[in-house]
Amino acid sequence: MATLTIKNVPDPLVRRLKARATLHRRSLNREVVACLEALAQTAPVDPETLLARAREVRRTPAGMRLNDRTLARLKAAGRA
Repeated sequence: MATLTIKNVPDPLVRRLKARATLHRRSLNREVVACLEALAQTAPVDPETLLARAREVRRTPAGMRLNDRTLARLKAAGRA
């Protein structure tokens, strides 16, 4: 395995990493490796797919007009 040295790590970041390591019952080194693995494995984001999904979510359902009365009714229903 390779060895990696990281310099000039801000103290607040080290504290957060140590807290995460404790939470996950790992050493600080193993926590940093886990974080790096998670970041390296994330799938790239396709901007067109993301925008298409956002447009789909924003679309108002057919026949539904959002106004103050409708929003108030939906809020009240959600609290019941």
